[in-house]
Amino acid sequence: MAQDLRELFKNDKIANDKMSNNHQERFLEKLDMALPKTVLKLKYSFIQIAATIVLLFGLSFGAFKYFQFQSKADGSTQVSVSQTIETKTLGDVSPGLKKVEDYYLASINLELSKISYSPETKDLFDGYLEQLNELDKEYKRLSLDLTESGPSELTVNALIDNLKLRLNLLYRLRSQLKELNTSEDEVKQSI
Repeated sequence: MAQDLRELFKNDKIANDKMSNNHQERFLEKLDMALPKTVLKLKYSFIQIAATIVLLFGLSFGAFKYFQFQSKADGSTQVSVSQTIETKTLGDVSPGLKKVEDYYLASINLELSKISYSPETKDLFDGYLEQLNELDKEYKRLSLDLTESGPSELTVNALIDNLKLRLNLLYRLRSQLKELNTSEDEVKQSI
């Protein structure tokens, strides 16, 4: 039964043979019987539809809350950035005043770091800290005034005087704490 295809084409038997009229129809019928068509039907139950709706609502609500939170966070960030940009300091007026301001602020921080207090002197220390906080608030108000009205001799002098006063308060606090410590030591030695 095995025949060489080359031989068939040489003899031209295939070219002369004709297929029957309903050959294609019979072939498709046999093919359908061997491989039946499967119809894919999507079956949705009530539970699947409800779960899909709940999932969509949940995602929508989550996205709404997320973007609402982002817009609130962006708004508050813009306000705080604009407030910090608006205030000027002495350093913004001139480089010489920046040196003066840096000197006083460094001296204030140095004095604060040197001060040590005991439970007996806590009240004295807290009183000085309250005065320093008031002076710091005044300094911020003067800086805002410097920003709004521009640099004037009165405002610049007031800012420098504020820094001097804070430094002098710390010197006085340190000397009073020293006096209290020496007087306590003398009392302890005499006993």
